Amino acid sequence: MTEEEPLDPGRRIIDPHLHFWDPQGGGRFFVPEAAAMIAASGHNVTHSVFVQCHAMHRADGPEELRVLGETEFVVGQAAMSASGMYGPARLGNRIVGTANLLLGERVAPVLEAHVAAGGGRFRGIRMATAWRALGMFGWPADPAGAGVMARAEYAEGARVLANMGLSLDAWCFHSQLGELIALADAVPDLSIVLDHVGTPEDRSDEVRTAWAAAIAELARRPNVTIKLGGLGMDHEHGIGHASRGAASAELAREWGPYLETCIAAFGPDRAMFESNFPPDIATASYGATWNAFKIVAADYSEAEKDAMFSGTAARVYGIALGGEGEQA
Repeated sequence: MTEEEPLDPGRRIIDPHLHFWDPQGGGRFFVPEAAAMIAASGHNVTHSVFVQCHAMHRADGPEELRVLGETEFVVGQAAMSASGMYGPARLGNRIVGTANLLLGERVAPVLEAHVAAGGGRFRGIRMATAWRALGMFGWPADPAGAGVMARAEYAEGARVLANMGLSLDAWCFHSQLGELIALADAVPDLSIVLDHVGTPEDRSDEVRTAWAAAIAELARRPNVTIKLGGLGMDHEHGIGHASRGAASAELAREWGPYLETCIAAFGPDRAMFESNFPPDIATASYGATWNAFKIVAADYSEAEKDAMFSGTAARVYGIALGGEGEQA
């Protein structure tokens, strides 16, 4: 895929949502592939945050601890990146793993093991909660997945996260945002990050209106921040099919109304642009994706741009910038 010339190429970017994986059937995406993609884009990505994607769970051992394999795997990837052999970006610099919050208080030893395995990089979890009746990525909906965030056990596990100073990334569709609002009220000390703008189930006017109202209500909870991206995923087909190859100007027109609604609700200090790669390659290249974000952000102040492209992510995920230890 031919890359666009980067806009505003010197602007620092922390990509707060970049996966590593090796799915069956091909498409391996580890540090070497990610670093090459970033270099080809020409954008100044200095760090990335790994977010869980069911990668490299342990094959055996207690069920609740098998998820530790993902954190162990990413620590190794981050060490490769920190060697400098794959470019200046520090990839996998912070880790959002996973754990079963439905364990309630019994999730504590799992989280403690993540922290121990993470070598200072582990910052929180994301548990699979996105659910819609139509299913996702070519798979039918599992009825057991409905209403998970509304369960008392989930809130109990979330309180353990909060007590440990860890954060919760949450991906859900717009029809589930009421559950997340209730969780934010129930656990006000928990740092919650809404992934992928709270994904509207489709682009109809009716859905957009309902989604925007829910976003505005969620933004009233000061413990919630939002990731601006994830709009390039194709929920109807399996990840990895051919990219649409859209140009950044086209993406900015399509995505701008959604991104601007989120920024208006949360403010730049509680919003961060995200690539969501590799899934968003279904629509465009990495470089075109960041160019689209820069087009949308063009009329914001320099301080507001700094927040959305790096500052908010640095604060939420504990990445030191502008001084000694920045590349740790």
